[in-house]
Amino acid sequence: MSACPAEFVAFANTLGDIACDLLRGYARGPLSVETKGDGSPVTQVDRAVETALRQAIGRAHPSHGIIGEEFGADRPGAEFVWILDPLDGTREFIQGLPLFGPLIALARAGEIVLGLAEQPLARDRFLGADGYGATWNGTPISVRPCAALADAMLSTTGYDSFAAHRYEVLRGLRGRARGVVNGDTWMVFPLIAAGRIDAVASDGFHLHDYAALDAIVRNAGGVVTDWDGRRLTLASDRSIVAAGDPRVHAELLATLAG
Repeated sequence: MSACPAEFVAFANTLGDIACDLLRGYARGPLSVETKGDGSPVTQVDRAVETALRQAIGRAHPSHGIIGEEFGADRPGAEFVWILDPLDGTREFIQGLPLFGPLIALARAGEIVLGLAEQPLARDRFLGADGYGATWNGTPISVRPCAALADAMLSTTGYDSFAAHRYEVLRGLRGRARGVVNGDTWMVFPLIAAGRIDAVASDGFHLHDYAALDAIVRNAGGVVTDWDGRRLTLASDRSIVAAGDPRVHAELLATLAG
């Protein structure tokens, strides 16, 4: 695993600043809400943030590719590709719940090497990059040890919403854990990296949903794969298993397979 170039770690922070400044400005204002083809909501804020991020990338790194939730792919075959979810948690944003934020990732030759996620109102920024480690507002963070699923605090994010087709198996996992975090939000993944939660299992994630979170958890010492145990890439399926301790991760995979 090669290190993510330091200049791109710095640039990711610049992109985070752009996104979060806009989100804070829009958070208390009027919203224009539409429904996309897949039934999910979108606002003028989602589009404005992604537009600003694309413009910043185009100015600073015109050879880089971009894959964004709202405006699709531009040069996806480039060596470096930025993956943008300008506003993860649009429903929560619309409702005024502080469970939203931008997810920004960078891939190199198809491998995810950097991720940034932030809750703009709390100004909690999580960043992970290969060769750099993971930080929470600039302070290094790491996962915590956990010997078994029976000892773990687990989240099965979205198991009754966007992972409804996995309801029974994910409900079974919840029954085997020591405790359950009912946080249907991207924020549970950085909390694995910070040693507050032990594991997450889910399905129904798009590339823009999982890319940044993968980099943050891995670079804090955790393990992130799909349900078949394969490292996540730009071409992964929509399933995800993340754990701070490889023993819990292995037990989750075995349970899911069974």
